[in-house]
Formats: sequence, C-alpha cells, structure tokens
Amino acid sequence: MKRKSRRRKKSPKIENITQGILKILKSESNKSFNYKQIAAKFGVDDASSRNQIIKKLTQLAAKKQIEEVERGKFKITPNINTYTGILEITSKGTGYVIVKDLEDDIFVPNNNLNKALHGDEVEVYIYRRKRRGKSEGEISRIISRKKNEFVGVIEIQKNYAFVNMQDAKMYTDIFIPKNKIGKAEHGDKVLVSLEDWPEKADSPFGKVVKVLGKPGEHNTEIHSILAQYGLPYEFPEEVEEYANTLDTSIQESEVKNRRDMRKILTFTIDPKDAKDFDDALSFEVLDNGNYEIGIHIADVSHYVKPGTILDDEAYERATSVYLVDRVVPMLPEVLSNNACSLRPNEEKYTFSAVFELNDKAEIKNQWFGRTATYSDARFAYEEAQHIIETGKNVIPAEISLTGKEYKTDQKIADAVLKMDDLAKIMRAKRMGAGAISFDKVEVKFTLNENNEPVGVFFKTSKDANKLIEEFMLLANKKVAEFIGKQSPKKTFIYRVHDEPNDEKLAALQNIIGRFGYKLDLRDRKTTTKSLNGLLKDVQGKKEQNLVDTLAIRSMSKAEYTTHNIGHYGLAFEYYSHFTSPIRRYPDVMAHRLLQHYLDKGKSASEDEYEEKCNHSSSMENLAASAERDSIKFMQIKFMKDHEDEQFLGVISGVTEWGIYVEIISNKCEGMIRLKDMSGDHYIFDQDEYAVIGEHTKKVYQLGDEVYVKVKNADLIKRHLDFTLLGSKEDVE
Repeated sequence: MKRKSRRRKKSPKIENITQGILKILKSESNKSFNYKQIAAKFGVDDASSRNQIIKKLTQLAAKKQIEEVERGKFKITPNINTYTGILEITSKGTGYVIVKDLEDDIFVPNNNLNKALHGDEVEVYIYRRKRRGKSEGEISRIISRKKNEFVGVIEIQKNYAFVNMQDAKMYTDIFIPKNKIGKAEHGDKVLVSLEDWPEKADSPFGKVVKVLGKPGEHNTEIHSILAQYGLPYEFPEEVEEYANTLDTSIQESEVKNRRDMRKILTFTIDPKDAKDFDDALSFEVLDNGNYEIGIHIADVSHYVKPGTILDDEAYERATSVYLVDRVVPMLPEVLSNNACSLRPNEEKYTFSAVFELNDKAEIKNQWFGRTATYSDARFAYEEAQHIIETGKNVIPAEISLTGKEYKTDQKIADAVLKMDDLAKIMRAKRMGAGAISFDKVEVKFTLNENNEPVGVFFKTSKDANKLIEEFMLLANKKVAEFIGKQSPKKTFIYRVHDEPNDEKLAALQNIIGRFGYKLDLRDRKTTTKSLNGLLKDVQGKKEQNLVDTLAIRSMSKAEYTTHNIGHYGLAFEYYSHFTSPIRRYPDVMAHRLLQHYLDKGKSASEDEYEEKCNHSSSMENLAASAERDSIKFMQIKFMKDHEDEQFLGVISGVTEWGIYVEIISNKCEGMIRLKDMSGDHYIFDQDEYAVIGEHTKKVYQLGDEVYVKVKNADLIKRHLDFTLLGSKEDVE
C-alpha cells in the first residue's frame, strides 16, 4: 500500500519544459532567473519538478542556448537563433516570420504567436531548425504593432461586447467592456482600437472608435475598406483651413524666377472622367527641324512646404487612393482639383523636363527646372486616339468631351501625330532593350447615380495612352539619370524593380504549359523576349487575365528607395517618379531634391530619405489593397443582381478546398467548394493543378472553361460562391 501512495505522489514530467524555460528567459531577456523563480513561473513547487528544471537549465547552458551569469542564475544567450522580422498570418491562423537576410520564412504555429498579429514587427526564436520543411519558431517579443485599429461587426451582450473581425488574417475577436461600446448598436460594423491584452485573456481588450454603419450598405462597406487599411477619407479641419489660405494666384514676380513657356503650344491628354491634371505636354518645331517637347508637371512643391501641417498630412497619406466610386486624394481639393491641376485655358506654375529630339527620337538637349505654362486644350484619350487613327482634326460628337462635334486646332492635331510617331520609336527602343510589356486589362464599372454597378467594361491601353506613357517614362528616367550620374553621389528617390525570382518564373512556366505556352529562361534577354511573346500571344484569349496576373505575380515588387538598382520591367538603369506629385508623395520629394541640386545644394540625408521611401512603399501597398477590395466589393454587388444567370468562366485557381473560376465576360472571380460539387467526390491533385472525381475520373483543371451560377454573393465578407453547372463541353 505504501508503494502505491508513493507512486501517486510522484510528480509528472513537465510538458514542453525546454520551450517553457526559453520563453520565460526570452520574455525578460535583460533579467537573470534562478531555478526557484522559473519553477514559480511554471506554477510548480515540488522537489521532482524543481529537479527537472535544474537538470534542463544545466543542459541548455551546456548547449549555449542560455548562459549562467552568476552561480545558479541564468539568462538567455543573446542573438542565438533569434531574428527580427515581419509576421504574416495565414487564413488558417498560423504564421510565418519574414526575415530580411534569411532565405526561408520561419513557421510559427498558432499556439506560439504569443499575441502577435499580422504585419507586426517581431522577434522570433527558432527552436527547431529545418530538416525537410521550414524552421519552426516562437514569437518572443512584439517590437511594434503594424496597426491598432481593426474593422468588424459588434455583438453586444448584457454587460460587454465582442467585435468579430472582418479580416481573415485577424485570428481573434476583440473584447469590448460595456463602458467602451459608445453609440454602437448590435450588428453594426465598427472601427475598434486595441487598448490592452492582459496576460491570461484569450482576446485583446478594445474600445469602439467609430460606427461605420450597417453591414452590406454601400457607404458602410467603402468606409470599412478605408478604415481596415487605416486610410482616412476626410482631411482634418485645420489642414483644409491651411490649404484654403494659400495664395494660388499666378504672380508675375514669381514667373520671373521661372522659365516662361506660356506662349508655347501646350495641352493635356487624360481619362474622360479625370478630375486632376498633373501633367501636360508642350510641342514646338525648332529652326533646325528638331522638336522641343516639354513634359510639364504641376509644381506641388511650390505650395506644399516642408514643416507645414499640409506637408505632414500629405506625407502620412503618401498617395491618393482610387476606389471604384471615389478618389481619396493626397492633397485637399483646393490644390488637387484647382491650383495644381493643369486645367485648360489657365496659367499654372509647373516643374518641367524639356527635351530636344530629332526625327529618330534621339535626345539632342535636355533641360530641367521650374516653369510657368498655359494649357491651350484638354483632350480625353478617346479624342487623341481619334486624331492618331484618322489623322483628322475633327472630333466626332460620340467621343467628344463636350458631346458635340468640334474641330481642334490643326497645330495641335499635327503635334499629337508627330509625338505619337516619336513615342512609337521610343517604345520600340525600350522593348528592344528588354522592357516587359504589361498591358493588363483593367476592370471598370458603369455606375448609376447611387454608385450602384450597372455594367462592367474593360479599359485597354491604346496609342494615345502609350504616347503619354512614353513621355512620362522619358521624364522619370532622365531626371533620375541626371541626378544618379552626378559625382560625388547625391541622395535621390529611385523607383526600383528587382529581377524576378527564378523559382517564381519556373512556377509560371509550369502553369502556362497547361495552355500550350513556353518560356525561354536561359538568360535575361531570352526571358524578357519570351515573356513579351507570351503576353502578346494571350491577348484576347480566355486565359489572358489569368496569365497576365500570374506573370505580374512572378515579378518582384517595384518600390521606392535611395539605393538604385535599376528598373527590370522597364529596362532602365535609372528611374524615378517625377510626373504625378498631386497623387504621389515620392514625386514631391523628387521635385524638392531636383531643385535643391539645381541650386547646387549638398547631398541630402540618405537615412532620412530612405525612411520616407519605406513609408511611401508601405502606403502604396495599403492603397493597392484597398483598391483591389473595392473592385472585389463592386464585382460581388454586380453579381448579386445576376444571381439567376449562367456564366461561362475559366478555372483560375485550384486548391484543396475548392476551385476558383473567373467569369470571361466581366472578370468576376468566385469559388466552387469541393464539397458542393455534386455527382462525385473530388480530390485535389496539386501536381496537375486539377481536381479529379474519385469514381467518374472527371477532371477539372486550371484553364478549363466551365459554366457557373451564383450561389452566394456575400457583400460583408466580400466573398463570391458559385455553383458548378458543368464543363463547357457538357453544358453546350
């Protein structure tokens, strides 16, 4: 009997003792602990448990994972297996830490996230080095939160509330005490701020910052998209007031400090619905037969001065955000739509790049500096395209901005035609040098007066678009080259684009092989040539959007930096953003730096500008995500009104839980869940990018055409589910 009771008293083995000790020491890496203090943290006080801890401390010290700083007192060994990186959460709730100098990401299981959230900068400790799979780690410290505000739907109980998150990457709800619910009602979509996350609490504590409205309503969802990415949709009152007090009149005393180009033929070409015109072109035939072409950009930096609240706000925003039904501008309207907008028949302050070109589009002279210009005319792309296609200066009513037929100045028509010739030569040179031609189809919506989508159309790039693009590229390239080639080296803002990753190109090769296409990946030249060939071959085909998207994803991301590595996609050694300061803060910085160096100023602080570049790249990514979400929202809204129709689509993705289908006629993408596919049990075949019926052996593969019907269009979760009607062959 005695033996039995002794056995019962024996303490069990402490679970995960190694990770537990390391976690305790990591959480307070500047303190040392003895075995008693560690035992207390584990919540044990018996002799057996203490012995296990003492033994493990000795082993960890021998392995140099921890160090004995004085007799019996231990600290974590600094920097051993510890890295700093950005945490990315998957939709399954597990994480990966992306560390700059590590080839592979570090996998973090859900139970080792330790309250870190998607996008946070974290310290991660690797406790298992990879053998076959990824290294595995645990978040040991949150260095900084990516964001503290989140969007979700509130559920109000008697004495408290919970906000259920909209973002699949946010793996926890947020607890709201009763006194912090504010004016929110049960079921409202709200913006909440995270205030605290007590050690023993499953959920963080927060408070309602703003009620966004009822889920599913148009304005609620658009404001939710902006709020989710921390993008403001209104300017602070003091910023608006400051902007409204600026003197926006054109003063002759200021014109004297500039190159006066008001008498030279100047015009803008923009989309029909453009509200701001930040670039104009001037054209003059010189006595020697060459052409002087000016790229004139709104002189935003004349009005937006460093150290002002206007500049602080513009920097924070860093970019305008273009949602389907509205623009959230970087600058208040008095600047973006008035003072800095190069509107027809108005004088403006501009910053210009002026080039003398010959008939072969070779640059004979260049000049950069501040100017005063006068826009003689405004064209929509369609009007300029008509001139290019017909060579005539009569604009028909159906494409005219005025809605009436009119005759434009013959001089302007001749200028458009000559500039089109030169642009085509420049484009051919660029493509010959290895530039990649991404003319991806843009999805656009026809909206009614209530901003409801009543139609979908596709925007493609024609000669008029390419004319503007080539001259903007020329200005961006030459400004960057002008500074970049100076000696001693000067700090500048570059727009860089690294070479594509070989693995991503190989994956692209694998997928496009399903459609009968092939890439030649022997070297840079053959890669770019075959990529361009691919993009040309898919034009107008059912798989165009899929292949275009996959090709873009195989590329590196373009970003802003002071460290120039060139621009792979454009095949430019030097490239910057100079031509859109109304809507991009890096262009404002480029203007300021260019003027500073024209005035013989010393090189600016590289560290300061690199930080600004990082912020600008980060805000650009947020804006792009918000824009994508707004398109997705509108597509789902559009499909909600077409629930009884059948659509032909292309299988655009295959996963273990379902197949994704993109509708050919409107580019809306939705999912067919495998469990909803009737007639058989379908199994995912990763190697074949397919799902295969277990009994019928029916195959649905990436690129196959299928007919679908809308099963569920969820505006709140922004998710579209389809019902599979069958393959094209079966249905037709």
